[in-house]
Formats: sequence, structure tokens, C-alpha cells
Amino acid sequence: MKTPLHETHAALGASFTDFAGWEMPVRYSSELAEHRAVRETAGLFDLSHMGEIELTGPGAAAALDYALVGRLSAVKVGRARYTMMCDADGGVLDDLVVYRLDEERYLVVANAGNAAVVARELVTRAREFETEVTDRSAETALIAVQGPQSAAVVGAVADADLTELKYYAGVPATVAGHRLLLARTGYTGEDGFELFVAADAAPEVWRVLTEAGEPHGLLPAGLACRDTLRLEAGMPLYGNELGRELTPFHANLGRVVKLDKPGDFVGRAALEKVGEPDRVLVGLRGSGRRAPRYGYRVLHGDAVVGEVTSGALSPTLGHPVAMAYVPPELREPGTSLAVDIRGRVEPVEVVALPFYQR
Repeated sequence: MKTPLHETHAALGASFTDFAGWEMPVRYSSELAEHRAVRETAGLFDLSHMGEIELTGPGAAAALDYALVGRLSAVKVGRARYTMMCDADGGVLDDLVVYRLDEERYLVVANAGNAAVVARELVTRAREFETEVTDRSAETALIAVQGPQSAAVVGAVADADLTELKYYAGVPATVAGHRLLLARTGYTGEDGFELFVAADAAPEVWRVLTEAGEPHGLLPAGLACRDTLRLEAGMPLYGNELGRELTPFHANLGRVVKLDKPGDFVGRAALEKVGEPDRVLVGLRGSGRRAPRYGYRVLHGDAVVGEVTSGALSPTLGHPVAMAYVPPELREPGTSLAVDIRGRVEPVEVVALPFYQR
């Protein structure tokens, strides 16, 4: 599948990769330059592979309270919340951002690889509630501007007051004559905005953002730098740090599970019984230049105690960083471990997440 911006990316000389069945730009020139642009100025991302599912009607809030682990009925109109969809045994089906657009209207944003599953589950789980579930993914494009100069870039073309737009909030706005949802959200550890726009309007919105960003050093940015940015910010990626065999508690995200909300929800019984997980997610810092990668073994002495879920040489910090699952007794910052990097044992130290904060 191709996003509505595919021809735009090709004209910019992007290299493409398959991601969850989508042909996505992995980089345009240098992933290091794109990473640094987001940290220092601004980067422009195409996220149109993500899924957008809308729930409308008087039962929408109750349906989401039942379908997801969070208390979405408590979200105020115009605000968003990070949450998860779990299966009956507590395993994570996807991590989500949910926007409350109106009293009886919500937008659920799902990861590309899980969008169909989330849409299908929402339809099933909402059957007993007075709500309509509509998959808007095919008609919606998603463009993100991330970085310290993102407000200057977006503010130059949008008719919204960005000084009043809080983090994890969204407002209707107009860009280049196109109505869209403008949200102050992101996946990079920087200030940033995500623009939900009609698919046929995406090329023009991308163009005006590019023009507005030229004086600020904005660069188009691909999936490669998006991955190193979110890793530095300690943000989980589904399929790496999250999965069906893991509960939110394994990933230190138990805070999103609202066991105090009234009524039942899918996974409640299993999640109420979760004690100390058998493994927990930690940050690892290396001292050399060889970076741990996904699937590499984590060692404590001669014993294999875990596995790296994400790792890279941090462009911002200049040393290797990784996330890994280890037994809970090895979770304390300062704990000395090692990673088997292609047959060579490299020392690492457990550190608190995130690795980077703006």
C-alpha cells in the first residue's frame, strides 16, 4: 500500500521500505541529519499508515471504557489520552492515542500493523453500546511536524492559537483552505504537532508546511530517524517493547490501566491478578561504539537473563542505548549487565528511562 504522499516522497528522492504492508520513506538523505533536524529545528513526517477509527453516539464513551484499559469517559472534549487495548488475558493488542472530539465523538489512532485488529475489536466490543464505529483510515492522512521550531512552522500556516493548545490536546483548524484536526502530540520526545487531514488534501498541506519550514531548517524525515528519536525518548514500539505476550505492567505502563473505573472492561480480571511481572522493561547504556540491537542476548555474569527489544548508537547522546526485558531483581539503575553483540560481550549499565529529555 502507498500513502497519499507517495509521489511527493519519490520526488524528494526518498528511499522506501515496507512497514506493516505500507511502502514508507525510510530516509530522504541522511537519517543522522534528519534526526538532528528534529532535535534542533524541525522534521516533517508522513504517518498516513496509521489507523484512524471514529466512534460516535451517546454510548461512545461507555463503549471505549469497556473496550480499552483507560477511562476514556473522563477525557475532556478537545483532549487526548494514551491508552491500550488488551485481550482477555491482559496481553497488549495495541497501544493507542484516543482524542475526544465532542461529547459523543472520539477518534482512536492505532498503529499501522494493528489498525485492522483494533477496528475489528472495537466493532465487536461496542456491539452492546449505543455507538457507531467507523474506520476512517483510508480517507485520512496524517502529517507530523516535530522539533523545537514546530510551533513556528505550524503557526505560520494554521489558523489555530498554538499558545493555547496544550500537550495531548487537539483542535479543529484550517491549513491552506483545508479543515483538519490539529493535535499537539508526537513520538519523538520533542514538542510537535500531528495534522489529521483528508487524504486528497495531504500533498498541498505537506507543500505549505515545507515552505513555511524552510526558514526554520525543517527537513522531511523518514522512519529510520523516527525510530532513533522514539528510542532516545524511551517510547515503546509495538512488536518490540509491547505485544500480546506482555501486559502493560511488564512495560512499566501500569499507570494506563484504570482498575478503579466502574464496570467491567476487556482484560480486567486478568490485569487485576497481575503481581510482580516475571520480566520488566529497562534502559541500558553502553560505553563503547557497538550498539545492542533487537534480539541480542542480555547477560548477567555467564547467565542469559533477557533480550534487547530496541537499540542504537544514540545520535544525540553519542553512546549506545537500548531497551530490554530483564528479571525484576535486575531493574535498578546502576546494575551492571552485558550484551552479546555478535559474539562479543559488551558491558552495559541499567539506567532510568527516558535516555533523553528536552
